[in-house]
Amino acid sequence: MRVQMLGLCRFSYLGMRGYQVEHDTIEARRAYLYDPDRLDRRWQWFTTVALPGWQAQTDPDYTLVVMTGPDLPEPWLGRLRDLCQKLPQLRLELVPPMEFHLQACRAAVAPHVDPSAEVIGHFRHDDDDAVAVDYIALTRRDFRRVKALWKAEGRLSLDYGRGLMVQAKDGQLKITPRLCHNMGVALTIFLPPEAEETALNYNHAKLAQWMPGVSINGPLMFIRSIHDDSDSGDMGPGLPWQPEDGTLNRQLRQRFGVTRAALNDLAARIG
Repeated sequence: MRVQMLGLCRFSYLGMRGYQVEHDTIEARRAYLYDPDRLDRRWQWFTTVALPGWQAQTDPDYTLVVMTGPDLPEPWLGRLRDLCQKLPQLRLELVPPMEFHLQACRAAVAPHVDPSAEVIGHFRHDDDDAVAVDYIALTRRDFRRVKALWKAEGRLSLDYGRGLMVQAKDGQLKITPRLCHNMGVALTIFLPPEAEETALNYNHAKLAQWMPGVSINGPLMFIRSIHDDSDSGDMGPGLPWQPEDGTLNRQLRQRFGVTRAALNDLAARIG
């Protein structure tokens, strides 16, 4: 069964809906999203935390659509163009502001749906989060184990719940190991290729309203970043877990391609 892994990453997309931080006018939203200092911080999170894991995927057969507005200021728009040229799995989509955010997301994703695929594994990815280097490979493997459930329902979510909450505040870094369900990162929504929906159509906290779900609590699969520019600034519900003594720095390198030193430096710079 041919499964296409197709994700959407919104990089300061200028839209009036779809985020928890809201504004009354498009001008106010543009001023907020395109503030140069904010864009610089977002770029640092994107390149330091998110990008290494995507560059090192053990299964390179995936597409991650990077969605932003056609008027994203330079040098950030040029940087995104260069990055998407260097990493073929990244596809840049410039979407003008649209009245409805879900339509905008569909406009970004639709050109990249593979009509020959039997199943589309849709995922969302925030530009400051990270997935482990085998997220694509393990998602494909684990979907094969439960594909009968997808065939029966036509929709299915597959969630990896073991992650790290990385909090940057006042120049300091705090890492909290956490078991969470349906956080939005390392979460895949399997739909048929003709479906109009993307992963953004479904509130990840309420997935049980629409589809059955499978949750897998190992291995360590995601980093979720929490900082002053986060759209959502809290960890949410979950349970603690404790890495073996002395292994956290190694797991950061091996699972995500990032170092503790790089994260500490990032927290210090944006603080």
